[in-house]
Amino acid sequence: MEDLEKRPGLGPIPAKLVDRAKAIILKPVEEWPRIAAEPDSQGDILRSYVVPLAAIGPVAGLIGGQLFGYGALFVSYRPSIVTSLVTAVLGFVLTIVGVFVLAAIADWLAPKFEGQSNKQNAFKLVAYGGTAAWLAGIFSLVPMLAVFGLLGLYSIYLFYTGVGPMMAVPEAKRIGYTVVTFLVAAVLYWIVALAVGMVVAAVGLGAAGIGAISGAVADEDEVTISIPGVGSVNSSKIEQAAERAEKIQKGEIKPVDTAVLKAMLPDSIGGFTRSGFETMALGVAGTGVEGDYKSGEQQFSLKVQDMLALSGLAGIGSAMGIEQEKEDENGYERIGTVGGQWREERWNKSAGDGTYAIMIADRFRVEASGTVDNIEVLKSAVASVDAGDLEDLAE
Repeated sequence: MEDLEKRPGLGPIPAKLVDRAKAIILKPVEEWPRIAAEPDSQGDILRSYVVPLAAIGPVAGLIGGQLFGYGALFVSYRPSIVTSLVTAVLGFVLTIVGVFVLAAIADWLAPKFEGQSNKQNAFKLVAYGGTAAWLAGIFSLVPMLAVFGLLGLYSIYLFYTGVGPMMAVPEAKRIGYTVVTFLVAAVLYWIVALAVGMVVAAVGLGAAGIGAISGAVADEDEVTISIPGVGSVNSSKIEQAAERAEKIQKGEIKPVDTAVLKAMLPDSIGGFTRSGFETMALGVAGTGVEGDYKSGEQQFSLKVQDMLALSGLAGIGSAMGIEQEKEDENGYERIGTVGGQWREERWNKSAGDGTYAIMIADRFRVEASGTVDNIEVLKSAVASVDAGDLEDLAE
């Protein structure tokens, strides 16, 4: 934190901003009451705090991408300066818009959790609560260190500690309020990533691009998030997520045992034989199993995951009609809803590998990925898991 004022290549940050960032990171419980008492307007906070911190990730990513490029294993690439600039600018702009949208939702949600509606405090909660996530953007300067961006998850704790002082949500309701708000934040992040990707792709093709996020429309009964050309979702989906989060918090809905999920992995699929498996349990967050299948030189993994903590997320995405499709001589990528079911499909022709995944009952993710003859092999693997059994397990 002592080096915040000397960020290589990113310019200095005012001392007042550094002091606030240090305080909210190191002593959030003490700092939130001070923030609540401050008279700063949304414009003041935006100019002096949000804008400089929100720029760290996009600027670091731009510089890092040009200096080091991106890649994994033996494949790497360096994006053009135009692509990097468009990505950085759009990511920054949509992040700023996202702060206002999420603040509107945080304000609307507060009374649902026995808190108090306060638009100014909701904006402060989102703006200062995002400090850790924005500071973690510095790791984008060196793409190989991007994994450390996970340290930005500390923002969840910062937000949680601010819920009481800023929105007067009682202690018993703060976990549920935080979970639901961050479900919406995850959707917004997802939307921003898709929007940036589509615009960058449009720039590369010489096309015009798409519209920006239009914002959130809120009244006493509902909140609607709209994106021109993408879709919208109203508060009915968010309320469902809220009710579900409370039930999970109280233990009324529990993750499916890994032994049950493991039993769903076939011993063999077509000419492939299961050669091993792995199980994972993450408490109330969910559970998962993964089987490895081989046939000669071909292999794939089959995963069945109970994404309990994020259940409802795909439903929100589906309700918004979020879709993305890209295709070139090397393969294709398709993300969206088919026949009411959320699906992801990717195939790399030159490498002969891909991924196929579906969501079942808005809770279970079944995914097959690996090096095989064609995508149909992966689709057959996913179909080998009984969707009806998973739907029966859903609550």
